[in-house]
Amino acid sequence: MVRLDTSLEAAGAEFLVLGNLLAEGIQSFKAYTNYPGYDIIATNPEKNRSCRVQVKSRWATDFNKAFPINNFDCDYVVLVALNRGFRYRKKATKDNTGRRSPEFYVLPVKAVKAAQRPTSQWGMVFMKDINKIDKYLDGWHQIKKYLRME
Repeated sequence: MVRLDTSLEAAGAEFLVLGNLLAEGIQSFKAYTNYPGYDIIATNPEKNRSCRVQVKSRWATDFNKAFPINNFDCDYVVLVALNRGFRYRKKATKDNTGRRSPEFYVLPVKAVKAAQRPTSQWGMVFMKDINKIDKYLDGWHQIKKYLRME
């Protein structure tokens, strides 16, 4: 299978995360210099707190529920399932292209690190290896708590 160039979509995922943080009332900015461990800084200037957020994205709706990560120099990892269509196991039809709204999993870095498969040369983390993964869906409140906003 030919590898897709998803660099635009990956950049879009970073802006989607940034937009969600701002919509949650969390002052945030994109790290435009390419820091290997994080993409966004969320802040609480009143408490002098900051949170480094690494964004991981998956283009396909039918992705294998895994993502690679090799740098844990962040406080949270936000996995963005972009859900742009079927690419792997399912075939698009006229009635079901697989496109739907993105999903955001706000994951503490220690949970991601604990779930990483040590035998994976790509540093893969499978969502099924993260305990109670559904509790992290749209879990922006975790970053608020980390920043002492709650």
